Amino acid sequence: MVLCITEKPSVGRDIARILGANTRHDGYLEGNGYCVTWTFGHLCCLKEPSDYTPNWKPWSMSALPMIPPRFGIRLIDNETYKKQFKTIAELILKCDEIINCGDAGQEGELIQRWVMQKAGCKKPVKRLWINSMTDDAIRDGFNNLKPEKQYEPLYLAGLCRAIGDWVLGINATRLYSLKYGERGQILSIGRVQTPTLALVVNRQEEIENFVPQDYWELKTLYRDVLFSYTGKKFDKKEKGEEIIEKIKGLPLVIKDITTKAGREAPPRLFDLTSLQVECNKKLNLGAEETLKTVQSLYEKKVTTYPRVDTTYLPDDVYKNCKTILNNLTQYQNLLQPLRGSRLAKSKKVFDNSKVTDHHAIIPTGQALPPNLTKTESEVFDIIARRFISVFYPDFTFMQTNVAAECEKYGFKATGRTVTSLGWKAVYANDNRANDSQEEDKGEDKDDDSILPEFTKGEAGPHSPRLVKKTTQPPKYYTEGTLLKAMETAGASVDDEDLREALKANGIGRPSTRAAIIEILYKRGYIVKERKSIRATQAAKDLMGVVKEELLKSAKLTGIWEGKLRGIESGSYSPEAFIAEIKGMVTDITMSVMRDNSDRRIIAEQQKSGSKNADKKGEETKKRGGSKKKSS
Repeated sequence: MVLCITEKPSVGRDIARILGANTRHDGYLEGNGYCVTWTFGHLCCLKEPSDYTPNWKPWSMSALPMIPPRFGIRLIDNETYKKQFKTIAELILKCDEIINCGDAGQEGELIQRWVMQKAGCKKPVKRLWINSMTDDAIRDGFNNLKPEKQYEPLYLAGLCRAIGDWVLGINATRLYSLKYGERGQILSIGRVQTPTLALVVNRQEEIENFVPQDYWELKTLYRDVLFSYTGKKFDKKEKGEEIIEKIKGLPLVIKDITTKAGREAPPRLFDLTSLQVECNKKLNLGAEETLKTVQSLYEKKVTTYPRVDTTYLPDDVYKNCKTILNNLTQYQNLLQPLRGSRLAKSKKVFDNSKVTDHHAIIPTGQALPPNLTKTESEVFDIIARRFISVFYPDFTFMQTNVAAECEKYGFKATGRTVTSLGWKAVYANDNRANDSQEEDKGEDKDDDSILPEFTKGEAGPHSPRLVKKTTQPPKYYTEGTLLKAMETAGASVDDEDLREALKANGIGRPSTRAAIIEILYKRGYIVKERKSIRATQAAKDLMGVVKEELLKSAKLTGIWEGKLRGIESGSYSPEAFIAEIKGMVTDITMSVMRDNSDRRIIAEQQKSGSKNADKKGEETKKRGGSKKKSS
């Protein structure tokens, strides 16, 4: 008998149907030589400190840092989980072979292997690795099962991540809570959440400390076109008025006219983070809500695997794209311009070197089920339009630059004439897209104005004037812009290709960033005001006492993420990673203990908390060992 272990009951039912395992039992399905059972996500976690020694149950400075000589796993204390684990363990004893059908990613690999390890599994294991849950994808996956050993580095990376988060999160949370917490206050510290919080606090401090400065720009109106002075802006109004006095009544002379063709390629396909950013901007969805929605679309078989960090497709997907597009029947009007010619195959879309385990999020081509929620329909529409748009031609335009002069003072005007909408036609009737594009253009929107025909050497009267402006502070983070900052390790990068290169050094992973933001809400460190994220006083106080840059440096945390990816690829040693974290936590502990200040922090924490917060590097027990979730 072959035992298939999936991560969710719904996935188990789909796989069982394909395999012909149709007989229901308590906790599994059976038939045609297969048994299909499931976990409920994590059934196991790393052991609590008190599981290693009773001395680690009370919260005590003298016990820190707590570093077990060997890490172990335990069943999560939940009766439903324990019952299902017993079923899995019994089936493992009876089977001849196991197929790991966990979600195709680092976390999925860890979930399944921990369960098999806890059950003492000695049976041969193969791996099902698929990008979508369509029937064809499942059948193809079972026809191309992979050896378990191929994914050993992926498991080791997941294990190192979990151990690193345990060592840092539990030790640092106890350390800072004991040192700075008021009246038993738990101050949550984590490898990813703390540098993320530092981004929010630093941005808020920039805004609060910002001193606005007035400045003036010199403009002049000629033939109903507003020309801008090419010199510096004026910090004093009088400086601008001096120039106006010199040019008043003198003609403006057109010195040069240049026109050049420009083009704009379609935007890249979505990875999880860019989809969360887009849904936050267009639909005002939180990062966690977007993740849940696209996960549901994946399980309903209409989009591909969501927890991805690439915006590319492998070359072999190209042959399926025409079929996928043809099956998007509700978008036939958008597909009409693509008919009758070969689909475009851009290196910005198809590139094997940019794809590892998973490709970008795209539709599967399956018919939409009638039970999609409004939010699911809207998120699917965003994914589908992006997929369609990458096969459209570039948006093209003519850019006109007009240089003028009055006396010795230079002026310029720019305008743009659209020659072909190209991919932007996909969004022509999408008001959400138009709104967001207007937001993004900001002060550059004048570049889109249509200019009249000018002649070199022409001259005429004009109306100069000063326009008063005031410097603006940076904007508060929204969930979308915070996700972008996490993705680029806090770097403010506009160039899309450079952002792609920096992505390897981001804070966290696409699958965890939304959860980290949720943790910060639950810890009482951040609140939402309309779309803006604000840091609470507790967050500011906490960042004030965290002197160790290792704990709050976005760039260094990005380097850690890079090392975890190095473990995945086999280019970095798991032992070196764990040794580095142990040394770092020891140094942090000594540094905090030497602080002679008497600062105290209170965070207004919410009552609800996420399950199994320990795996995110959170301490879940109040000092002294009494059970209380650090929500």
